[in-house]
This record gives sequence, C-alpha cells and structure tokens, in this order.
Amino acid sequence: MRWLLAIVCLSFSLLSHASATPTLEGAFIDKVLVVKSERQLYLLSRGVPLKSYRVSLGKQPGPKQREGDQRTPEGLYWIDWRKTSDKFNLAMHISYPNARDLARARSEGISSPGSMIMLHGTPLDEEYPEWFFHTLDWTEGCIALKNDDMREVWNLVKDGTLIEIRP
Repeated sequence: MRWLLAIVCLSFSLLSHASATPTLEGAFIDKVLVVKSERQLYLLSRGVPLKSYRVSLGKQPGPKQREGDQRTPEGLYWIDWRKTSDKFNLAMHISYPNARDLARARSEGISSPGSMIMLHGTPLDEEYPEWFFHTLDWTEGCIALKNDDMREVWNLVKDGTLIEIRP
C-alpha cells in the first residue's frame, strides 16, 4: 500500500511541476543567448532559437574589464536571481563575474571586475519615452529590453538558466 501511495505522490509531483514550467511553443527555455554585435537576445531550447528581442547594452563597446567601465560582459553566466525594481521594472541578475573574469582582473591588477549586471526593463520616465531608450545603448553594463519584452522573458526564463553573452 505504501508503494502505491509513493507512486501516486511522485506522479502528482511530476505532473504538477510540468504544468507549472513555462514554455514557448511547447518548448522549455534552457539557454539565453545575447549577441552584442546584433543587439539581440535569443531564447533557445536545445540549441534552437525560438524567439528574439532587441536589447540595449552598456554605453561603451567591448567586454567588461572593471567596475564602472560602462561595458557589458562577455562569456558564460547564469541567471541566478530576480527582483522587481522601482527604477527598471523587472530585473534578473546575471552571475558576473565568473571565475575567468576574476582571474583576468587579478592578473591585470584590477581590484574589482564589476558586479550587479542585470537583464532588466527600461525606466518609466516622463521626459523620455520607452522607445527613446530602446534605440540606443544607455546602460552602465546591463542588458535592457522593452518592458513588455522583459515581462515575457521574466515569465519564460527560470532562475538557473544559462546565459551566454557573445561579442
């Protein structure tokens, strides 16, 4: 009898988890790819791009080197936590710096390679409409999307998802 109860509980657990997992076109998003040169963010499932979004990046070109350089990092990271933000609506944290970034900074004598790189929406600003932010690189090193796009990404991408940022 206990085996039957265990099987029923396990089945219920698996089915309830599957229905709560967000999908796009029935596919689970297992990677986020940002191609800086294209200003595009892609949602991938098993290597297949399912949707793309235009993004804004840091004000300066090139890979992030140090705190305050206004550059967006390049490499492999994780979406590791999220929060709502008064300034940028929704925000998902990118696990920058990784071990490679820390080692590079140490070898170059840089005390801080930076931190708090986020994937976030655009400010709600009475002076500047959202489209103004969406047409240029304006962040301090983060990756920004239109707020509608950010809401969609927020709902489709789970914490723990791999994010690759390419030049």
